[in-house]
Amino acid sequence: MYRPEKTLWIGILAVALLAGAAQADEAAEKGLAIAVEADRRDEGWGDSQATLQMILRNRHGDETTRQMRSRALEVADDGDKSLMIFDDPRDVKGTAFLSFSHKSADDDQWLYLPALKRVKRISSSNKSGPFMGSEFSYEDLSSQEVEKYTYRYLRDESFDGRNHFVIERKPVDKKSGYTRQIVWMDKDEYRVFKVEFYDRKNALLKTLMFSDFQQYLDKHWRASLMEMTNHQTGKSTTLRFDGYKFANGYTDADFNRNSLSKAR
Repeated sequence: MYRPEKTLWIGILAVALLAGAAQADEAAEKGLAIAVEADRRDEGWGDSQATLQMILRNRHGDETTRQMRSRALEVADDGDKSLMIFDDPRDVKGTAFLSFSHKSADDDQWLYLPALKRVKRISSSNKSGPFMGSEFSYEDLSSQEVEKYTYRYLRDESFDGRNHFVIERKPVDKKSGYTRQIVWMDKDEYRVFKVEFYDRKNALLKTLMFSDFQQYLDKHWRASLMEMTNHQTGKSTTLRFDGYKFANGYTDADFNRNSLSKAR
């Protein structure tokens, strides 16, 4: 029997589904556009170096401090290269971490362990593991290339006197340790101030906060303080950056895995 009310409801449902799909497409396009604009604004920094302090805290608040140096090289048409060298304390001195980020392929990462006098390659299946006992994973230390994620704009939100875009990004790599990340980016300068990381069970795992931004070369913003808090363990790690210097003349030869053990 023909039932006009059923036909009407089917039509209403179809319209609602189409409207929802259109809104989803619009949110994805806006989220991607925000990420692309943030990436565009930071192009052209070339290379950099900095000293940094890593402070590890357990759930009781006990602290361990490490002294490090970092170098980075911007790579055209691919992800950046970076090198981190530990100087103190003695048990980690000489440890060096080299990362070649890529836009679409798996990142290449190596860790030199002086106690073993060997270079260990970090496999893509292990990149969600903790870096040197910190709350940062190897995945977190890769440059955050736009192509590594899909995006969705969620909302606008204000905190600490700033207006932010809030976007969701989902890793394209199925081996990622995260199902999704929620990112707060200020509308004026497109700087990331906060990131929430959700684990493979889609539970909130960590929150990363950025603060004390400084501008370099009249264009490029860098946070002097980064604090990662693990909500599931109660542990946290703080990175304090100092002495940023650009235009050091670094080349690919300064980021060579074959000489990682001799990094100074």
